[in-house]
Amino acid sequence: MPTISVAMIVKNEEQDLAQCLDTVKDWVDEIVILDSGSTDNTENIASQYGAKFYVNTDWQGFGKQRQLAQQYVTSDYVLWLDADERVTDELKQSILSAVESDLENTVYELPRLSEVFGREIRHSGWYPDYVTRLYKTSFAQYGDELVHEKVHLPKNAVTRKLSGDLLHYTYKDIHHYLVKSASYAKAWAEQKKNAGKKATLFQGVTHGISCFIKMYILKAGFLDGKQGFLLAILSSHSTFVKYADLWLRTNNK
Repeated sequence: MPTISVAMIVKNEEQDLAQCLDTVKDWVDEIVILDSGSTDNTENIASQYGAKFYVNTDWQGFGKQRQLAQQYVTSDYVLWLDADERVTDELKQSILSAVESDLENTVYELPRLSEVFGREIRHSGWYPDYVTRLYKTSFAQYGDELVHEKVHLPKNAVTRKLSGDLLHYTYKDIHHYLVKSASYAKAWAEQKKNAGKKATLFQGVTHGISCFIKMYILKAGFLDGKQGFLLAILSSHSTFVKYADLWLRTNNK
């Protein structure tokens, strides 16, 4: 059977890392972790799981960091995880079956189920949130994106969906959300500016309103309870902020 590695990029993940690795430690051949400068107990936790731990503090964006991490992977397949994610038993079996089948030119999407502010979000356009996370190490890799990085696939790639949820324990509270969203907005604005893009405040307003309507009404976010409403409001705010950030960076007046 082909071998499989878990690959991760982390920074200050002592609260989540052990719970994540507990779900894969018994059935993967290798754990590769690339740290971007943790100041907490992340490295010690990783060592308890026999992980190969590397450090790169020359941060050039999420895409570049994942590219570097993949260079350390020695297994036939790479499974990408974030520290706040957990592999369910059903997903584990689906992953192992895919690796055993060893199909050529094939990448796999995992259905991700996110918990936000203590509630699973099954509507709002968030579920199933299929993410490309499993492929042959020599077949594909992430692009250069600063944020919202994607796996760039060869033209002959075939995509298959796996069964079983990838549990995602994202935003734990409002402060956690605002810190992460501000970081993403900054990186998004930098990326767009570097690509020669501009924005107006009016675009920020219209995109923000559209975001709320899409999530809460069209994607039935109201079925996600008060958390669904809060998530739609915050997502609308974050959408406006990233356009406002880009406008400030490119407006010379």
